[in-house]
Amino acid sequence: MHTTKNTHSPPPVEEGLGVEEFLYTPLMISSLRGVIHKGPIGEVTVDISGVGYRVKVPLDTWEMLQEGDQRLLWISTYVREDRLDLYGFPEAAGRLFFEELINMQGIGPRLGLELCAVPKDLLTQAIREEDASILQSIKGIGRKTAEKLLLELKSLAEKQSDLFRPAMKGGDMGGQYDQDAVEALKSLGYDTSTVLDTLKKLPKDLKTTEERVTAALRAL
Repeated sequence: MHTTKNTHSPPPVEEGLGVEEFLYTPLMISSLRGVIHKGPIGEVTVDISGVGYRVKVPLDTWEMLQEGDQRLLWISTYVREDRLDLYGFPEAAGRLFFEELINMQGIGPRLGLELCAVPKDLLTQAIREEDASILQSIKGIGRKTAEKLLLELKSLAEKQSDLFRPAMKGGDMGGQYDQDAVEALKSLGYDTSTVLDTLKKLPKDLKTTEERVTAALRAL
């Protein structure tokens, strides 16, 4: 019986990389440009020629994006043995900030997205005043994690100040940040990122927690 010899060689395997790792290492996605379809809060689908990519985004980005928009998102691809998640940002600097965050001890993608949605001037204020309580207002960040994170954010700001530049342009928050106001609004069902962003925009002449909560509720 005549047999034909297979003359096609398998693709070369990079030295130090097992065959299974080579076969199953996914392609990293750097960016996606397509039509935006909004999903549940914090999630969109980017439609590119009929192929939909599910992407998780920070809350402020999700609120900014409109159904049917043609947009470019800078993508961070997060790979684990049993999953591949895409995280999207409207600017490359946002992606870099997220990737720096999830490399910090105790910060995974979920907390990373939460932190990306916090107004940068609040993070800058926390660093400047060495006030970890601002970070503790974010669900999932306890006292010890907040203290360690504050040190790492300070180091990051010293090395890559561009990542914090938009916050610095916002000026001093003064008395606008109010832990009691944050907790009061969160107890009414508002998420941390929305609360912090709303408090940031309040007039500077508000002096008491009651005044800030009342003004924030009018704005929400």
